[in-house]
Amino acid sequence: MSERSKAKRSKPISPPPHSSTAFLTQAHTLTLTQNLVFTMARKSLLLKQTLATILIILIVYALISTFLSPANSSSSSKLEATLPFSFANSAAAINEFSRELELSRDNPEKLPGESAPRVKIYLYDLPRRFTHGVVEHHSIARGGRPVDDVTLLKYPGHQHMGEWYLFSDLMRPDSERIGSPVVRVLDPDEADLFYVSFFSSLSLIVNPIRASGSSQDQGQVLYSDEETQEALLEWLEEQEYWKRNNGRDHVIIAQDPNALYKVIDRIKNSILLVSDFGRLRPDQASLVKDVILPYSHRINTFNGDVGVGNRKTLLFFMGARYRKEGGKIRDLLFQVLEKEGDVIIRHGTQSRENRRAASQGMHTSKFCLNPAGDTPSACRLFDSIVSLCIPVIISDSIVLPFEDVIDYTKIGIFVDSTSALKPGFLVSMLRAVTTKRLLQFQKELKEIKHYFQYEEQNGTVNEIWHQVSQKLPLVKLMINREKRLVKRELTEPECSCLCSNESGVVTTLKPLRLL
Repeated sequence: MSERSKAKRSKPISPPPHSSTAFLTQAHTLTLTQNLVFTMARKSLLLKQTLATILIILIVYALISTFLSPANSSSSSKLEATLPFSFANSAAAINEFSRELELSRDNPEKLPGESAPRVKIYLYDLPRRFTHGVVEHHSIARGGRPVDDVTLLKYPGHQHMGEWYLFSDLMRPDSERIGSPVVRVLDPDEADLFYVSFFSSLSLIVNPIRASGSSQDQGQVLYSDEETQEALLEWLEEQEYWKRNNGRDHVIIAQDPNALYKVIDRIKNSILLVSDFGRLRPDQASLVKDVILPYSHRINTFNGDVGVGNRKTLLFFMGARYRKEGGKIRDLLFQVLEKEGDVIIRHGTQSRENRRAASQGMHTSKFCLNPAGDTPSACRLFDSIVSLCIPVIISDSIVLPFEDVIDYTKIGIFVDSTSALKPGFLVSMLRAVTTKRLLQFQKELKEIKHYFQYEEQNGTVNEIWHQVSQKLPLVKLMINREKRLVKRELTEPECSCLCSNESGVVTTLKPLRLL
């Protein structure tokens, strides 16, 4: 091989000129792409940050506008035009709540979210004799001993315990009285209404057996309900605020139909809290002026779900067979129903054992019989409701609590006395009720049963105060009306007499107040 050939073979081979140019072009393109992606990423990040900043500014603007100018409707409309729909609605809600907060600052008795100020009620500081003293006498009459601090004694359970729950409620700090439509005030000059917390129903049953009237029996009686009633009125009629409006702005509980019977005519101007009107005349009490209270249920609440699978009994009743007045229908119903195979109807008095049996019976029955007692109402109705046992109400003159918020035809069946006593009528009607309808009744019962549970935080007590607070406009109307009226003897009661319990006594106009 020649030297020239060797030199030619050892010379490195250079790439073609066009290959170097392509490589550089690709590298440059890659660099531009990377720069473009990086630039776009930075722009995207900056855009997100900008949008977030704008949104924060809008939120801050909305909040400042809302809280500093809650009444400025033009600001609200501007916000609604510039903000998303949901946020505009939220701003409107905040605006409304802020307005209520401003109102509540001027009126501490009105809480945010309430449509009207809470009614201010003054709790009389009654002498111990009329409250815890009654509890002590009840204990002593059953073998207990006097104690140094009677406030430590437990109030005994019975079917007219509303007086204890209302008293206990007003004794609690207002911060614990969630949802209450009334607020307790300590200054009577600030009060709209005055509550007299005498334990009138417990006073009636302090003595286990009433004295027969003989001197021997009278000597054994250490407590007199009648004397306590008289003493209460003597004390009350000396109070400045009672005399000011003849007791019209006072609230007095007499839940047992016989409670305060001796002095009822002296308190009939007041708002009476009663179970029914069975022992009261039309000029003493009315639905317009007074409030109907539910009995305290005496059996366990049914906490299960709706359903008929475990409710094998068609109709259940357990209670006293023989009663007075309207309650005489009970014996007649016993005669009609006691031979029906799917009906349980038993005579039984109040006792712990009977209450357990009644709880079991009501919790396993579809319907519960609720005839009248000595008066048109009875505690069994409210036992039925908390048991989700559909009430069958046979009481032609019954009045019911809270009928402005409860439609009782959705939770129970009403049967007139004449029809109920026809052989076969009642059971045939109940057997025809479909399972679907039974479940509808039970769902309604479950929905409203809290209205009849005194121990519930937002139960019976709050609803009673709600009903009482609704009487305030009538109270004010009657107080102002009485200042100018000439009362006269009437041959027949007028509507205003029935509503306001005017007695029709002739008086003269009150002297004109000049100063």
